[in-house]
Formats: sequence, C-alpha cells, structure tokens
Amino acid sequence: MAFIRWFLGKLILTINFLTTPRGLKRTADEQAQIDKQTHQLALYQFHACPFCVKVRRAMKRYTLDIEIRDAKNNETFRQELLEQGGRIKVPCLRITNDDGGVSWMYESSDIIRYLEQRFVNTKA
Repeated sequence: MAFIRWFLGKLILTINFLTTPRGLKRTADEQAQIDKQTHQLALYQFHACPFCVKVRRAMKRYTLDIEIRDAKNNETFRQELLEQGGRIKVPCLRITNDDGGVSWMYESSDIIRYLEQRFVNTKA
C-alpha cells in the first residue's frame, strides 16, 4: 500500500509539473495590491496530496503568492494545524482578518471558491 501511495504521489506531481497552468496577467500595481492581501493567508498542505495540488494549481492560475506550509514534514506547522485549526486535515487555508482574528478553511473546493471570489471576480 505504501508503494502505491508513493507511486500515485509521484504520478500526480509529474502530471502537475507537465501541465502547470499560466497565471493571470495584472498590472504591477494590481499585483502588488493582491500580494499585500495574500500575506494574510497560509496554505497548510501535503506536497503530493491531490486536493492540495488542486488548490496550488488554482493559486498559480490566479497568480496568488500565498505562503505554503508543509504540515506533513514540519512538526511546528502540523501542531499549529491541530491546535489552532482543530484537526490535521489538508488542504487548509489559514485566513488572518484585518482585525487580527484567524479563521481556518478546509475543503479544496471551498478554498478555491474563496480565492476566486476574493481575488478574481472582484477588483482588489
């Protein structure tokens, strides 16, 4: 079973590498504004998780510079995810609000929908 997971993980990463999406083109000012907002976000993920790959591809497609935190190989990030997010489940988007409050969003489809609504469908 471990070999199958390893093999599928490598296959997913290879396909992702070969079919990397192009990012959105924005003016320098628009991109700087987006980058400023994305510094309030962090994605907790496992590198070969297919749902995490799905979210990272959306981030690439929307040209979003969101910090990626490896919750599989970094014990500190794993503990943060468990203690603050409530469970070790990836992908998970940590959102720091303007007032300093933090919310945690699980489920790849919900995360992608949030990113689309916040950074693509409206002007920053």
